[in-house]
Amino acid sequence: MAVPIRPLVLMLALGLAACGQKDRPKTDLAAAKITQIGVNSYLWRASLDTLSFMPLVQTDSNGGVIVTDWYANPQTPNERMKVTVTILDQDLRADALKVAALRQVNQNGQWLDAPVQAATVQKLENIILTRARDLRRNSITKG
Repeated sequence: MAVPIRPLVLMLALGLAACGQKDRPKTDLAAAKITQIGVNSYLWRASLDTLSFMPLVQTDSNGGVIVTDWYANPQTPNERMKVTVTILDQDLRADALKVAALRQVNQNGQWLDAPVQAATVQKLENIILTRARDLRRNSITKG
């Protein structure tokens, strides 16, 4: 006689839930997975903070995507950048963050694609990761 799957899963879940509740380690409340959005909240906030000087075109906290519009630094008006940040995980880890940048230069009134130095993207990633770690550290000390 076949046992329906749903009641079997429920029985297993209830059985496991009652096991060893006193032995469970306390979790860090400021851990990376404490979030109300689809991705790591520290990485999300740090990305928004880091890119706050650029106009935003798209933000999707569930998908973890931030896309800026073109931004020209007033000190270099013939050059502009566009940045896309993708948060790939709920954990606060370096490999959970991906930054991509586009760069254009203005030549004779026309914007032309130009290479982006790898160091530029790496620096942005490091700034975001440092800010995310600071946010996490501050939430632990305040909690």
